[in-house]
Amino acid sequence: MNIETANRLLKYRKLHNLSQEELAEKIGVSRQAVSKWERSEASPDTDNLMLLAELYGVTLDELLRGEGEPTKKEEPSDEPETNSEPETKAETETKAEPDPDTHYEKQRVSFRHGIHVDSENGDNVDISFRRGIHVESKDGSSVHIDKHGVNVFDGDKVRAYTDEDGNVMVDEELTKHKKAKKRANLFPMWAIALAGFFAWGFSGVCFGWALSWICFLAIPLYHSLVDAIYERNPSHFAYPVLCVAFQILTGFLLDGWSWGWIAYLTIPAYYLIIHFIRGEN
Repeated sequence: MNIETANRLLKYRKLHNLSQEELAEKIGVSRQAVSKWERSEASPDTDNLMLLAELYGVTLDELLRGEGEPTKKEEPSDEPETNSEPETKAETETKAEPDPDTHYEKQRVSFRHGIHVDSENGDNVDISFRRGIHVESKDGSSVHIDKHGVNVFDGDKVRAYTDEDGNVMVDEELTKHKKAKKRANLFPMWAIALAGFFAWGFSGVCFGWALSWICFLAIPLYHSLVDAIYERNPSHFAYPVLCVAFQILTGFLLDGWSWGWIAYLTIPAYYLIIHFIRGEN
């Protein structure tokens, strides 16, 4: 939608003394949608255009092409005209009231008819008793909880929703993913670690009981590795625990107590590299 049409939508709304929240309630959309229309970032669909034209009492051509620009009618005043001195600049600034919508765009937060947060990076939150809860992320994912039920979108794909009977339906692919992760976490790593602890301790090799307890560190390493793989996020892996195991093993086996601690310096580098690759702050 071009900027002229966006400005025209703004003029018609101002002409009818409607805020963005009030207009959104009348045509059944979110306040963010109205804001995007007036900033020329999105275009209303045909149904919404017809609702706007009907609400403003104009045709679609007048709304879209500007045939007959909106003009505000002046109501006759019963008060006699009086010649008054022009107001000073200070008096004019004192009497002028700020536009609530302009104030909203600057602050990006509004508590009028609910809670509305519109961040510059594209994340939006809209909470009200009438419209429900709507959360939209810049990556395209969103959550909507309203009279239509619960709908969770991962980009353009529906991940979870409620059917007509109120039952929660989850995407089959997501369900398989969770089941596979659950099966991997059910693997008895604790039993293997316990068996290794006793076998190593009773054998007496490599410092026996003094070092065999390190087998228990395999438990958090395994489960954090499973979580990192299935969540596709390496930062979930318990890398600091791996550094602890490295220092202990090098200290006992290679007498590396004086230099094994260097492994801890790689911890911030590990997470920094992950965040850089994933594009996180």
